[in-house]
Amino acid sequence: MKSMKLWIQYLKWPIFLRMCVIALSILILFGYLISCIEPKEFPTPFEGMWWALVTMSTTGYGDFVPKTFFGRVLGMLLIFTGVGFLTSFFTHLSAAAVKKQNAYIDGTLPFKGHNHFIIVGWNEKTKEIIETLKSVKPYSQMVLIDQTLNKSPYIDNMIHFIKGNPADDRTLIKANIGEAKAVFITANQHKNEMDADMLSVLVLITIKALNPSVFTICEMMTKTQALNAKRAGADEIIQSFQVTSQAMINSFLFQNNFSKVVFELSKTYGAHLVMEPVPKQHIGKTFQQLHDNMFQQGTILIGINRREEIFLNPPRQLTLIDKDLVIALKN
Repeated sequence: MKSMKLWIQYLKWPIFLRMCVIALSILILFGYLISCIEPKEFPTPFEGMWWALVTMSTTGYGDFVPKTFFGRVLGMLLIFTGVGFLTSFFTHLSAAAVKKQNAYIDGTLPFKGHNHFIIVGWNEKTKEIIETLKSVKPYSQMVLIDQTLNKSPYIDNMIHFIKGNPADDRTLIKANIGEAKAVFITANQHKNEMDADMLSVLVLITIKALNPSVFTICEMMTKTQALNAKRAGADEIIQSFQVTSQAMINSFLFQNNFSKVVFELSKTYGAHLVMEPVPKQHIGKTFQQLHDNMFQQGTILIGINRREEIFLNPPRQLTLIDKDLVIALKN
């Protein structure tokens, strides 16, 4: 009964590990037997194992050769069994490597990493997110989830593709949602605005059900569903309709390449906006005092985030309090 349990446990091992155990067993068995049959030619089992390995690999150095009839018969058995097994072993390894590579490209291979970024949906915005993350977080792993792609658009070890419905628990579990650092949910470009937003909210609900603490950034295309996304627990909501319309209006009002100014506010391309806690030594001081101090360090202070309210260019004498966040422009 115990031996049966051990056998069942052995069958549960990965096939690569099982084949390694078989190969090692063949080496030990034939190495020991040849040292018993021909102790003069093979003084220790180690010499026998060396001979068995050289024979199985068809290298044939000739430094150890059986001399007796039974030794040569054993050698023949080793050639028939060992060489055939090794051929099968390496064939299996090659097939397994090709199968894994195909699964990686087809998006069926689960992601095993952690502290990664998940991007939902494939479109031009996704490409920009990935390229920007590559620049600002060069060593971070990313998982792309999309059900319209037939194969991964990237052959990159840092970008893992999962094919499937992002609102399906199984797809998110494949992406290891439980250990993700943040999730970017982009609007589905294949649906109308309302349907795309409803799908985004559904994806958000599924994500929060599996990992309530993961930071989520959700793109919304309509005001109605933006409110639902907030109710569903989105940490940040990007209302693309509002961002685009404001950028277009400001580009008309100010002209002179205003759109390029917005484009340059990125760490990838130049100066970038940051939001960080007020330095402890400046709590209780004025906005003007902090502005002057940061300006001397090459940073321009432009506003304060206080209790989720944004104050751009506030009164110079505004007193800074604990938990305030400064909004600044850095190079």
